Amino acid sequence: MSSPRERLQQQLAAPLPLHPQLVLVTDLDGTLLGGSSAWRRRVYGWLQRRREQVLHVFCTGRDLRSVASLLEQDAAHGLVAPHLVIGDVGCTVACGHSLAPVPLAVAPIDALWQGKPERLLPLLEGVAGLSPQPLSSDRRLAYYYDPEQFEPDLVSALEAHGVDCLFSDNRYLDLLPAGINKGTTLLALLELLELEADQVVTAGDTLNDLAMFETGLSGVMVGNAEPALRAALPRLSRTYLAEGHGCEGIVEGLRHFGFGHLLSDL
Repeated sequence: MSSPRERLQQQLAAPLPLHPQLVLVTDLDGTLLGGSSAWRRRVYGWLQRRREQVLHVFCTGRDLRSVASLLEQDAAHGLVAPHLVIGDVGCTVACGHSLAPVPLAVAPIDALWQGKPERLLPLLEGVAGLSPQPLSSDRRLAYYYDPEQFEPDLVSALEAHGVDCLFSDNRYLDLLPAGINKGTTLLALLELLELEADQVVTAGDTLNDLAMFETGLSGVMVGNAEPALRAALPRLSRTYLAEGHGCEGIVEGLRHFGFGHLLSDL
């Protein structure tokens, strides 16, 4: 019988590194897309050269359509597709090369989401301070929200239907299957890949990245992180607060966690 990693590999359009020395899991906006143009070009070039040593995972709130557009638009900086994508704030797992969802990883999330939109959408219709985000996702509902108008008491009514309400960057609200987030999906993916925790470094800048840091994996909170995320730092024993913004902060964090030997060609 094949192993979970072998079954997952069969569902991907491109092979993963056989023996990665580092699994780098990066948020996009403000993190991998943050920092100066010079730092972004340096890090993107390094990721391309180190493709067999560094298994790269996007872990983002973006949907797959938005990720595809980003990869096309940011080619000027040298950004290339990662090996894997965790999208939709943890509700989607896809091959980085083809951006096709990975059934083995997505099926459990699909099961948790069944029937949720039909119960939630009537509660959300016409709510002050909410407007739908133009996303294409089958496993979450995403809104822009105005904290001055939104009624917080609605959260408990929504969560009673088996979802978690995730607020981030003081402007986004995501409704996700209860218990699903960037952190839980990342841990499930690492288990499928049979990868050890000490190989992994995560990086992020907003509240929807908090779940990654709460896994206990090594984490880099980049220097431009939002204040609400910084406030959680004292209880995140494995998270390093970088001074550098975006890509510069990621590199600073990798050195902090002992991966400097992989950065010699940066």
